[in-house]
Amino acid sequence: MNWLDLSLKLPITDPTWIFLLVLLIILFAPILLTKLRIPHIIGMILAGLAIGEHGFNILVRDSSFELFGKVGVYYIMFLAGLEMNMADFKKNRGKAVALGLLAFIIPISIGMVTNVLLLKYSLITSILLASMYASHTLVAYPIVIRYGISRQRSVSIAVGGTAVTDTLTLLVLAVISGVFKGEAGGLFWLWLVLRFVVLAMLIMYFLPRVGRWFFRRYDDNVMQYIFVLAMVFLGAGLMELIGMEGILGAFLVGLVLNRLIPHVSPLMSHLEFVGNALFIPYFLIGVGMLIDVKVIFGGGDALKVAGVMIVVALGGKWIASWLTQKIYRMSVLERELMFGLSNAQAAATLAAVLVGYNIILPDGSRLLNEDVLNGTVLLILVTCIVSSFTTERAARKMAMGEAHPEEDRSREPEKILIPVANPNTIEYLMNLSLVIRDPKQKDNLLALNVINDHSGTEALEQQGKRYLERAAKITASAGVELKCISRYDLNIAAGIIHTAKEHGATDVIIGLHWKVNIVDSFFGMLTESLLKGLHREVMVARFLIPINTLRRIIVAVPPKAEYEAGFQKWVDHFCRMGTTLGCRVHFFANEQTGNLLQALVKKKHSNTLTEFSRLDEWEDLLLLTGQVNYDHLLVVISARRGSISYDSSFEKLPSQLGRYFTNNSLIVLYPDQLGDPQDALSFSNPQGSNESQHYEKVGRWFYKWFKKEN
Repeated sequence: MNWLDLSLKLPITDPTWIFLLVLLIILFAPILLTKLRIPHIIGMILAGLAIGEHGFNILVRDSSFELFGKVGVYYIMFLAGLEMNMADFKKNRGKAVALGLLAFIIPISIGMVTNVLLLKYSLITSILLASMYASHTLVAYPIVIRYGISRQRSVSIAVGGTAVTDTLTLLVLAVISGVFKGEAGGLFWLWLVLRFVVLAMLIMYFLPRVGRWFFRRYDDNVMQYIFVLAMVFLGAGLMELIGMEGILGAFLVGLVLNRLIPHVSPLMSHLEFVGNALFIPYFLIGVGMLIDVKVIFGGGDALKVAGVMIVVALGGKWIASWLTQKIYRMSVLERELMFGLSNAQAAATLAAVLVGYNIILPDGSRLLNEDVLNGTVLLILVTCIVSSFTTERAARKMAMGEAHPEEDRSREPEKILIPVANPNTIEYLMNLSLVIRDPKQKDNLLALNVINDHSGTEALEQQGKRYLERAAKITASAGVELKCISRYDLNIAAGIIHTAKEHGATDVIIGLHWKVNIVDSFFGMLTESLLKGLHREVMVARFLIPINTLRRIIVAVPPKAEYEAGFQKWVDHFCRMGTTLGCRVHFFANEQTGNLLQALVKKKHSNTLTEFSRLDEWEDLLLLTGQVNYDHLLVVISARRGSISYDSSFEKLPSQLGRYFTNNSLIVLYPDQLGDPQDALSFSNPQGSNESQHYEKVGRWFYKWFKKEN
């Protein structure tokens, strides 16, 4: 036995070495291509070309590439639906439909003419081949995720347009396939469309409810990930069952789970990580293995067919993007991004060519011959390269345009302090901080564990470390850094106050105190001590359901809240929270405060779904009992005693909340009482002091300014 025989037989068939080689490509291709300033996606495709049977024949495109490749293309479509800004998409759905129709009609029209006149194909072959020009796959979508611009309107338009275009393309494919299978009777079109619409409605109705039920009962990250992946394949499988392609089902599942998986959540981070690390690269390498560069040096017909396909596909998509830009007066950069995302041919194109290649005509020839098959793989290579370069360039420019260093320097550094002492509240406090934080500011989360000096033991210290580690694990899963602080102090409140001042905390988030006896207060001594010792924003939170399953945020705003120093900050927080969770923010305030709220939201948070209702008297707070459901979050904007918006009715607030809103998730917020040094921001006698009168003048000036600006 020659156990030292290390001779390498090509192609490699051992699963261990196959997987190792693929992992090495995924690891080193981006490192090498970054230095050459070539998009990573092209590197994966070129690597697949090099190792495939048309290159050095190192690997065969076996069932593993088919399996992981299918998962990869589903993942791309699923992430496209999941990352979409639904508020922006609803606003721009007309533009998305327009782009989708133009990207379908223009290439298919030009393609039918060129296929008949230049390539001399029959009408049915020309229609199927032209539909391939119209389809496209979001191969370059990982680029916009990497640059953090996936929620831009041009990206939402391109993603929505992809759904429209691929749906129409796959309908054409299904009909042509049905014609040659003898299935396409007079009602074939009608039944196909009807099956698609019914299935889409069932997915949109049942899946969000099943998802919300699952997420409320199971908080294990692994279980949630497996559940989401199962739903993706369920949607894809059901779509294939009715005769459509699974990529539409995966995209639809991404859309309906969009609101349940915030883009700053640990689950979203896990989904993106696994997809970008394994499944999507596997798909791209598999696409590269299909490409046979030797077709360029083959027969003249193959080169001619490939040339026509490439020119028509790229030209048709560019015209569609250009017309969309002109019709809706968009920028040139947005046009480039739409064109870059919408011209890569891969999944739907491969499906169409393989269906046509496998259809045998009565004379023994194939509906789509070898020239079209070879031209398709060359089309995939060229369009993926053009798509990657165009998207990379446009995404980089757009990301740079979003950065405003002057504005960032003038903005107060945000520091959110989250004391962790109760293991039952750590998760929702950390998730709350993730959805309200400013993502443009780094290192803005602080977790604190305070150990009482009088009872400080080693056991308590170890327990505090475990709490901090758990908090850090939650934020790390979402890709956010957390600074952990552990300290001894006379009591918990003193430790929080001293830490907030030492680290310049701008906000403090604590859990709502649970009453231990009948004489205990609703908020507890800790909250009362913090409000006396801190003048920064304090949130007192209680969540009965996971934050990502909230469907609406109800904000009760007292009169004169606009005069407080922290008014704009808390509006930013809850609008940011509503946008992240994809739920509506419903403000209740009197007429003057409501008008200013509308002006501020319109100016700074136009993408947030908002609603405004009258709440003339603070005593009418009990009217909200009919507005707040179990899956809503009630936010009550309160005020410290002696502040400009403080009212004697606030004394009843604890008893009202404890009696009428026990079954609701709740946040009681105390806004900043300390702003810029030049502002008069604290009042010992708010009814008559000169400082109060000065600040009311400032508030009226802001109110008039907003009215004028809007």
